[in-house]
Order: sequence, then structure tokens, then C-alpha cells
Amino acid sequence: MNARFLPYVLIAPVTFFLCVFFLYPFVLVANQAFTVDGGYTMENFREVVSDWKFPISLQNTLLLAAAVVPVLLALALLMATMVNRMQKGRDLILYFWTIPLGISDLAAGIIWLAIFEQSGFLNSMLDAVGVIDKPANLLTYQNPWIVFLAIALAEIWRATAIMLVILVAGIGLIPKEYYEAAEVFGASKWKQFLRITLPLLRPSLQTALVLRVILAFEIFAVVAALGGTLFPVLMSETYAYQFDLLNSGAAAAMALIILGISIAATLVILRALRVPKGATI
Repeated sequence: MNARFLPYVLIAPVTFFLCVFFLYPFVLVANQAFTVDGGYTMENFREVVSDWKFPISLQNTLLLAAAVVPVLLALALLMATMVNRMQKGRDLILYFWTIPLGISDLAAGIIWLAIFEQSGFLNSMLDAVGVIDKPANLLTYQNPWIVFLAIALAEIWRATAIMLVILVAGIGLIPKEYYEAAEVFGASKWKQFLRITLPLLRPSLQTALVLRVILAFEIFAVVAALGGTLFPVLMSETYAYQFDLLNSGAAAAMALIILGISIAATLVILRALRVPKGATI
């Protein structure tokens, strides 16, 4: 085989997979979103946008992403820095911190439901120390901030691990000589972090943030377990259109709206964290 064609042969299976399982379904969904009674129209989009729950679900989704992603990033950076500086027990600590990677979204939601529900751990602990007279139902429409907090904590606990793994790998690729040279010139640990770690970690930060932000806009199972209909988000409304209202056209329109928001957020992150040409440490 001619070596010139070898790269194309190697990427052919991946290209075929993407075309069959992503591109073709995407074309079908897009066609469904823009079609009503056989004609192309924006009616499905007008229907979902004009619904009274759309601005609430959009606001909840954006608010949750804005609250969770910065905390995830800060925790993942702190934990990754700590792991890479450990001399002993590094693998054990990293394994322990990444356990949530093996837990599904729904399972994570149920675990935190066991903490916040009326007969859960939080009520039992508060009752035992005398803070409350009797267990209370915390996850109700009367306590929207507690519902939001429970969902945010569940997401932070579940999703920090994926960012941690990416950042640990990224920090591990930074040459140790840079830090040794910085110490020779008297740079503090904080200055090393700002001038060496963060600039050279930009590709990993891009990957971690893009992945996490996209998943934040697609949050569903954790919200369903902890908030149900009390905390509507874009994905829960998409589910409702598809399976409760049996309106696949509106569900497809919601899916494209979520895709558009994800693409916009991705472009912002890539531009904000782009590496200038000829940049030096």
C-alpha cells in the first residue's frame, strides 16, 4: 500500500463511525426540528421558545453551569496540583478521588437524595445534634435554594473527577526543568503556578472546560433525582416533549437549541484560552 494513503485508511473506521452514529442521526433530528406536516418551518422552535417553562429552564441551566463549572475548575486545579507534588501515596489518592467517575448520573443523584431527603443523613444528623425538632422535607418548592444547592453539590461531587484526570495528565507533561529554573531564580510556588503551570496547561484547560460545560448544559439525571419538576432544565424539557407530550418535533428543536448553546460556549472557551503564537513563559 502506498504510504501516502495510509493515514486515510487508518481514519476510515472512525470516519465511518461518526457518519453512521453522529452525522446521519443529526441530519434526521435537524430535519425533524424544521419540519411540520411535510413542510419546512420554524414552528417547532416558536412553540418551545414561547412556552412559559422555556425561560425558566434556560435560566436554571445557565445558572447551574455558572455556579458549578468555576467550582469544579478550582477544585480540579487544586487537587491536580496536590497530586502531582505528592511523593508517596499519589496513586492511592488519585484512585480515591476518581471513584465518582464510575458512578452514573442517576446513581449520583440517588446518593445525594439519600442525604437530603426527609429520612436522610442530613436530617438525621441535624436532629441528633438538636438543631431541628423533627426531620423536615428539604427538597420542596418552598426551598428552591436547597434544591439548587443539592443539585450543585451532587454535580460537583460527581464531575470534578473527570476534570481532575485531564488536568493531572496535563500537569504531568510540563517539563520539571521549568520549575527547577524558577526555583533557582527565587520564584514562589504561587508565581510558578501563575507563570508556568497555568500557561502550559491551557490545552488541557480547554479540553476540560469544553467537556464540562457541554455536559453541564446536558444535565438531566441528577436533576430528575433531586429536583424532579421543581427544577426544570433544558434537557428535562426535551425529555418531556419527547416522551410525555409525544411531540418529537419540539423535542428535536430543543435538542438543537442545546447544541447551539454548547457550540457558542465552546467557541468562547477556545477563544479565551487560545495560546498566542510565539508566546513564551
